[in-house]
Amino acid sequence: MEQQPALEVNDLHFSYPGSDWELRIPALRIAQGEHTYVFGSSGCGKSTLLNLIAGVLRPAQGTLKVAGETLHSGRRSDQRRANTLGFVFQQFNLVGYLDVLTNVVLPCKFSPMRKQRVLEHHSNIDDEGRRLLERLGLDARYHRSKPSQLSVGQQQRVAVARALIGRPPVVLCDEPTSALDPAHRDQFLELLLEECAAAQSTAVVVSHDPALRSAFKTCCDLTPEDRRSTLKVAA
Repeated sequence: MEQQPALEVNDLHFSYPGSDWELRIPALRIAQGEHTYVFGSSGCGKSTLLNLIAGVLRPAQGTLKVAGETLHSGRRSDQRRANTLGFVFQQFNLVGYLDVLTNVVLPCKFSPMRKQRVLEHHSNIDDEGRRLLERLGLDARYHRSKPSQLSVGQQQRVAVARALIGRPPVVLCDEPTSALDPAHRDQFLELLLEECAAAQSTAVVVSHDPALRSAFKTCCDLTPEDRRSTLKVAA
């Protein structure tokens, strides 16, 4: 039996109310465990694409399924989203009044499934949170700091650790290396993809940085044409 794809999109059209801009995805299929890079210039719809995958936005036409299901609003969809997706937001969206470690383990508070995945390998979720932070280059002296006490690059590492905890089947990354210089960027991206591979997580990484392309076997381009952006799988 053929394995169900992690992400499957067919004939998707999306536009914002009152706008003549449109995002089109004729077809996209990403296998479970595959790492896919989406390149596009600023404003071409990269963040919109991730929000469509997450079910935060609804397409006007077409279908989009994550692990065979459509993620939209509603309590059941919210729970499926918490169980299924790790999301690295472009603006990080860390909770300012919580310390770094508590931010990282937060998804396990909302998803019993992600918590259970952690406890299959660790005695408690804090241990896995510490491991991920240290793996991504943020040592113990920062774990009880507030996000505002960290540099932008350090906050980005916290956001990635939070997305990875609990081995979510799909990890969505919106410009995950934007705050890093080229030397740290390449090392950090390698660590991110290694952690995704260890968890057998599908990774969808969007960026305007063409230097990231070489780290991926599967690449797509968001190509702007007039007032339309179309996703095309790169040859």
